[in-house]
Amino acid sequence: MVTTARTTRTEDVVRHLENLVLGELEPGSELPSETDLAGQLGVSRLTVREAVKALQARGLIEISRGRRPSVAYPNARPVGDFFAAMIRRDPRQLLDLLEVRRALEVHIASLAALQAGRAPVAAMELALDAMRRTARDPTPDAVNAADVRFHEALAAASGNQLLAFLIEAMEPSLHASRLQSLRGHLARGGTVDDVIAQHERILARVRARDPKGAAAAMREHLSQTARDLRAAFALADTVDAVSP
Repeated sequence: MVTTARTTRTEDVVRHLENLVLGELEPGSELPSETDLAGQLGVSRLTVREAVKALQARGLIEISRGRRPSVAYPNARPVGDFFAAMIRRDPRQLLDLLEVRRALEVHIASLAALQAGRAPVAAMELALDAMRRTARDPTPDAVNAADVRFHEALAAASGNQLLAFLIEAMEPSLHASRLQSLRGHLARGGTVDDVIAQHERILARVRARDPKGAAAAMREHLSQTARDLRAAFALADTVDAVSP
């Protein structure tokens, strides 16, 4: 019974802090002191500390030595860690991740064609230039890094911060996806130039303010990625089958 009562008090403090963090304070702002919160809410400092740790675990509060807890800036890491953990357990979840990308990025491409300003379009152009340089001396990491920058710039061009946040959150998992899909693409006889051309078609439709065309170009790009991923997994299965 005592444990239940204490748990309830902690949950009450968590809700109070949520209201502060999400509704009243700006990112970077410090919370009231433990002593002030405990006195205001009629609980012990230990209960306040437990509530603060609960919100820290959710990425809402940052704790630094020598200063009071503060409101965390938006951070995609907790979401990204979830995606990465799922893929570490089963790399074939990359195909499920691709379905998530399809749901997000086709819409992102359409929005970007309607909303994109000069800065994100310039960022996409720079990413494509970097991809073209890697085509002359391709390494998986170099191609991947430029590819990531292109998709992040496209998400920024959509004008929707939450969509851009989700793409950022998936970045570590997308790194694994792109390494695998490039491996599969090359195994199927494709080239880095093919991959670049897919991105060029997306950018061309964004520049032309053609939302349907941009969505179609992204849809085709992701369909190609799905074929490449399946080829990479098939190749891995073949290697495993012949290994002693």
